[in-house]
Amino acid sequence: MENYIVSARKYRPSTFDSVVGQRALTTTLKNAINTGKLAHAYLFCGPRGVGKTTCARIFAKTINCLHPTSDGEACNECESCKAFNEQRSYNIHELDAASNNSVDDIRQLVEQVRIPPQIGKYKVYIIDEVHMLSTSAFNAFLKTLEEPPHHAIFILATTEKHKILPTILSRCQIYDFNRIGVEDIVAHLAYVASKEGISAEPEALNVIALKADGGMRDALSIFDQVVSFTGGHITYQSVIENLNVLDYEYYFKMISLCLENKIPDALLLLNEILNKGFDAGHFITGLSSHLRDLLVSKDPVTLPLLEVGASIRQRYQAQAQQCPLPFLYRAMKLSNDCDLNYRTSKNKRLLVELTLIQIAQLTEAGDELPGGRSPKESAPLKPAFSQARPAQAQPAAPSAPQSTTATPQKPAPQTQPPAQQRPPLATALADKEKEHKKVPSLKKAGLGVSIKYTEQAQRTQVVAEAPAPPASTPAEEDDYIVNERDINDYWKEYARQMPQEQIAMARRMQAMHVGLLNENTFEAVVDNDIIAKEFTSLAPSIQEYLRAKLKNRRITMNVRIAAPAEKKQAYGRKEKFQMMAQKNSALMELKERFGLEFY
Repeated sequence: MENYIVSARKYRPSTFDSVVGQRALTTTLKNAINTGKLAHAYLFCGPRGVGKTTCARIFAKTINCLHPTSDGEACNECESCKAFNEQRSYNIHELDAASNNSVDDIRQLVEQVRIPPQIGKYKVYIIDEVHMLSTSAFNAFLKTLEEPPHHAIFILATTEKHKILPTILSRCQIYDFNRIGVEDIVAHLAYVASKEGISAEPEALNVIALKADGGMRDALSIFDQVVSFTGGHITYQSVIENLNVLDYEYYFKMISLCLENKIPDALLLLNEILNKGFDAGHFITGLSSHLRDLLVSKDPVTLPLLEVGASIRQRYQAQAQQCPLPFLYRAMKLSNDCDLNYRTSKNKRLLVELTLIQIAQLTEAGDELPGGRSPKESAPLKPAFSQARPAQAQPAAPSAPQSTTATPQKPAPQTQPPAQQRPPLATALADKEKEHKKVPSLKKAGLGVSIKYTEQAQRTQVVAEAPAPPASTPAEEDDYIVNERDINDYWKEYARQMPQEQIAMARRMQAMHVGLLNENTFEAVVDNDIIAKEFTSLAPSIQEYLRAKLKNRRITMNVRIAAPAEKKQAYGRKEKFQMMAQKNSALMELKERFGLEFY
């Protein structure tokens, strides 16, 4: 039986043109060879499996080729190339720094460098995983690396450039290898499959490429694994089954259920996923990626960022058209927060289920509002809220008319007995309770004698016993007056309801005190233009909220920048004590009696 060779070794590139996904670096190396401008030390760094050591070997082979081609490739026919291909070349030395990281190993290397090559022009030393060298070994290598013999070239390869000493980095030409793109990996896997006589679906190869995370060696290793599982016919279903990858279909179905607000079905689908053996954290990570792919599929400009197969791409575009942008923004935020909190959560399944419930409720009451609040949560900001009047804000009906100048009030509902029919003790307790309530809804007509109401004063008793009128109209709500205390209370209440994204503005509002300019206008005094612009943009929603709470549809907000004399100065401890001592002379006497000092 013929010895089996894994695909990562069998299809390892042997020329610069066969290197996948590193076109810029290979072109630079070929040009350096053609022009003869070779450095004495190179550093190849980048993720695993992207071609660092492969490019180092091709580079070492090419610079020693006796008859290079016109495009900068090795001829593979001269003695040097044959010796390299047969792995018997004495001009190329590879050293694994992970196992040869001591000072003695570097000293042996330095002694070998002095020997000139027998065939070819250069002796090339490839040191892999060079970041594993000890500090003393690095220091022993510095002098040779800076001034090697003219026939010696060093190529250092590493996956962790930040662990290499700066003195080593400054002596090398640094080449940063990139992760290989999904399309390049899929194309190379398709080439390998055609060479091996294996049938493979494009979607299946795409899943393998995504699983490899930019590494060609990992992709080829996974490819060999899947080939062993499928027997030479690679399908999408067999790949996700063998690699334990969650099918795209689950994510598409989950988003469809969330858009239709089907919370029970979404929870059942999550339970089905968990029963298949998938981790809830793996699911929420995939859901975040799925939402991101839907977002980039919504705009043709960002469509190239979608790294999926052609058939899956069409499904993404179709579902992206069904998802409103506010839904995608908020759903991505919720899933990302769930991913961040997953490790620290003690009830991980409940955390994921709560996230799905929140996502499924995003479109239940319409589109999202700025700041991530749904219209249902932000109902106090709507004008329609003013029609729903709280029970404690209703004006109290008088227990009995006392004079012809009494304020006409709304009668009590029919379900409540008249005040004169209640026991005297109950009436007194009720009146006492109303005095402690914050009632901003006093009517202007009740602030004195009015000619308009004098003619109706004789009919006060009759009106008090009449049936309750229909619900108040917006015109009646405008008759209520406000005071500065209530405005500040509801001002701070609005600040407490602001979303987390506006926490700085909310704290600023809670520390402020607004003043009442006239019966319908209040003023917020700020320090500078930037804060003034923020409050001006927020003024419409603040006005609507206060109008609904205070039952006055004519309340307006004015923003003004404080004059220099109005700005409060920041006092130190000593100045604060002096201000307090001016109000209370006993503090100064206490300081002098005990000989206290400030530090």
